[in-house]
Amino acid sequence: MVEPLSAPHTIVDNFIAPKCHEAIKILYQDDAILIINKPSGLLSLSGKNPLNWDSVHYRLVNGQKGLTAAFPEAKLPHRLDFGTSGIMIVGLNASASKHLNKQFQSRAIQKRYLAMLEGSVTTLQGEINLPIAKDKERFPLVKICKTTGKEAISKYTVLKRLLKPERTFVQFTPITGRTHQLRIHSDAIGHPILGCDLYKSKRSEQMAERLLLHASDVFFDHPITGLPFHAKCPCPF
Repeated sequence: MVEPLSAPHTIVDNFIAPKCHEAIKILYQDDAILIINKPSGLLSLSGKNPLNWDSVHYRLVNGQKGLTAAFPEAKLPHRLDFGTSGIMIVGLNASASKHLNKQFQSRAIQKRYLAMLEGSVTTLQGEINLPIAKDKERFPLVKICKTTGKEAISKYTVLKRLLKPERTFVQFTPITGRTHQLRIHSDAIGHPILGCDLYKSKRSEQMAERLLLHASDVFFDHPITGLPFHAKCPCPF
């Protein structure tokens, strides 16, 4: 007897992004690149759902929401999660975008993030080395999996400990760039990022109105001059 084939697993994303009224801020501009500050609550790229058209890329290409000009050739060599705020590099022409893509692919670009975690992180510095895999049963979540996961490493430094409620302000330096890496790594060590709706404790999501994760610094080589470039973006929380 031949068993019938099971139906293929279909991934459905019903997320509809609420309107983001905050504008993108340009921190630096030349003929090759933009350095921008992405607000929390804005997609990096427009979603497949037609209601999710508003995004960093859409605004840049069309010159909307407070921008004084349009950048029709703008490309994003990297993205930030919907809830994450902070620094992004934008390529303004094909040559610059290609150069930046190569730097990201070779892990030559270093990024730093600031985050507020639930509870008190006891060690001043540490490294989280836990492999990450897609969670096919709970899209868009990922999971820690030592058998099928890809290498994922996050280094952290405690900057401040706060009381009432107990929280820890940390700086993250991700060595790899997996989806949701800092969020799931924080949760895995028992200190989820405040405001995270995916990787959380019973209290952490309610302790902040937004995801308290901010891309603060990026170090790279300028695609035209080849010189080291450090861009910084102040933290809003």
